[in-house]
Amino acid sequence: MSVKSCEKVEKSQVALTIEVGAAEFEAAIEKAYQKMRKKINVPGFRPGKAPRKIIEGMYGAEVFFEEAINNAFPEAYEAAVKEQELRVVGYPTVEMVGECTKDGFTFKATTPVYPEVTLGQYKGLSAEKDEVKVTAADVNERLKQLSDRNTRLVSVEREAKEGDTAVIDFEGFLEGKPFEGGKGENYSLELGSHSFVPGFEEQVVGMKAGEEKDLDITFPEDYHADLAGKAVVFKVKVHEVKEKEVPALDDEFAKDVSEFDTLKDLKADLKKKITEERQKDADRAFEDALMEQVAANITADVPDAMIENQARQFLDNFKMQIAQQGIPYDQYMKMTGMDEAKLLADAKEPSERQVRLDLALAAIIEAEKLEVSDEDVEAEFKKMAEQYNMDLEMVKKYLQADQVKDQLLTQKAVAVVVDSATAIKPEKKTAKKTTKKAEKEAEETETEAKSETEAE
Repeated sequence: MSVKSCEKVEKSQVALTIEVGAAEFEAAIEKAYQKMRKKINVPGFRPGKAPRKIIEGMYGAEVFFEEAINNAFPEAYEAAVKEQELRVVGYPTVEMVGECTKDGFTFKATTPVYPEVTLGQYKGLSAEKDEVKVTAADVNERLKQLSDRNTRLVSVEREAKEGDTAVIDFEGFLEGKPFEGGKGENYSLELGSHSFVPGFEEQVVGMKAGEEKDLDITFPEDYHADLAGKAVVFKVKVHEVKEKEVPALDDEFAKDVSEFDTLKDLKADLKKKITEERQKDADRAFEDALMEQVAANITADVPDAMIENQARQFLDNFKMQIAQQGIPYDQYMKMTGMDEAKLLADAKEPSERQVRLDLALAAIIEAEKLEVSDEDVEAEFKKMAEQYNMDLEMVKKYLQADQVKDQLLTQKAVAVVVDSATAIKPEKKTAKKTTKKAEKEAEETETEAKSETEAE
């Protein structure tokens, strides 16, 4: 094999003109003969036993050329790529140059390669960063979530009302006959949840345990075909009515749901956690805004193959997420009416952004001469083992050292950008307010300030 020429072409591609000589081509022809001879019938010879010269005499010397070219091409191409020290990022397009003879052949392979990247500004950038603020209302909302999780359902001897849970048997009839999917036993239905067909829950309101009732229901026009717009009757029996027993928000509640002895301490801890969460979100949004600028500032002729490969990666990740939810990918595509070509097309723009970001990070690592030691990698393994409460060797089994090293290098590159950046306070959107509206907002601010003092 010899490389006759190596030329750069548009879109970060390289055109290699490669010659396969007589000796290499002869070896490829012999390999082709060994593979194909069993399928070639030659009178007077058992299948696979006819000599190569006999076959070539009958069918022409070119009989094995096509298969031989297919055999010779990959090895010649890989050798040429290695010789020219190319960083290939996709598959080549190949065309023959001239005729193929027993003395060999020449082909041209045009292949996408890792692009040359010129960094733009990546230090001293600025981006908006939200100021983290946690109000008493935020803390109370988190308290409500804790309260909801610890709310019990208790039986009551009264008529069911909205917000209660009714334990019911039900069966639906269309024109006097039961229909499929219209029956349930000991079903716990939260009244007001709107989880049943419109009109059903409203008619259960007012019923008591032991009571039976026929409900007249008309299905919506947009319901599935069999029942759309149809009038049906549901026979319902109530077994039990339960109401929510909401715990009082006091010191006893704090002891039950946390490690704190007082509600005041619990509120303080919730405020701290919410602040930390929002600070992380603000930091991440600030970082993302900066890195978008860095990616936009690079100069690079990105090959289509890199974007297509990233889009495929996004699609594979999506398939994995669907599988984790227990939905077969083919079934999901039918249910949503989507097709893979559309998914890949939608992924093109975010894929290009991701590729440019990856190129920018790699360029920063090179420009800043960033390094990660074996000790850094080992420390990160230990950190992950502690974080996920896993055995250290098990973490190493699932993650390769090179992956961790790349991750740490990326973090260092991002830190170079973030540490040199300036955070700008977002501009407040002002609007003209009526006097009454301004007075009302002032009252709300004063009330919230008092609530915050109490929460602290």
